Amino acid sequence: MIDYAQGSGKQYHIQLKPGDVGEYVLLPGDPKRCAIIAQYFDNPVFVADSREFVTYTGTIYGTKVSVTSTGIGGASASIAMEELVKCGAKTFIRVGTCGGMDIDVKSGDVVIANGAIRQEGTSKEYAPIEYPAVADFDVTSALVQGAKNLNLNYHVGIVQCKDAFYGQHKPEELPNHVELLSKWDAWLRLGCKASEMESSTLFVVSNYLRVRCGSVCLVVANQEREKQGLANPQVHDVNIPIKVAIEAIKELIKKEKK
Repeated sequence: MIDYAQGSGKQYHIQLKPGDVGEYVLLPGDPKRCAIIAQYFDNPVFVADSREFVTYTGTIYGTKVSVTSTGIGGASASIAMEELVKCGAKTFIRVGTCGGMDIDVKSGDVVIANGAIRQEGTSKEYAPIEYPAVADFDVTSALVQGAKNLNLNYHVGIVQCKDAFYGQHKPEELPNHVELLSKWDAWLRLGCKASEMESSTLFVVSNYLRVRCGSVCLVVANQEREKQGLANPQVHDVNIPIKVAIEAIKELIKKEKK
């Protein structure tokens, strides 16, 4: 493979090298959330800012941890994970937002994905569509415990992942509306909890790379509740899923130190 970093020793896109990050890495989409997440670390240090990839590194319980943003969608998320693994990362938690789908999933709840529908393009370059996008069991269990520690309303289940945000929010206006609406109906009938854009890619890539990955997202709103005239306020407090992820990392570190 061509060395696009031209001998610098840094990964081309994220501009990091081995030693810059810990084995545990949180993955928000929005680069601006990295500074927020870093406040939950002990002794956080800003490490890099390249394209959509912003990184801070600190410690939790004396163990080195990091946060790197992935941008929107599976394509950039896969790049981040590939390059972070080359820098030594081994356990990942996606920390993001989602739109609720199941009628019982309410604004302000958290959804912990144990699997994902691969309605995006990136994971198809890694694995045939028959291969499932599944989260790591230990990381998922730690996220559930984190939500319990914080006494939050949480849901564990399948999330739908797509490439086009507006394919979810105005499918009837798009040329491919028949397929989009038909599949959306299928996902609802199958009990899908929420819709987002990165987990399926991260689950497939992490399994390929033999590392661990989980996912926790804040439910901003639920368009299915809106359709039925049910309460559907918008909630944008990204600290909610961040706290769950931090609790999960604490649980994993405590378990592994034993």
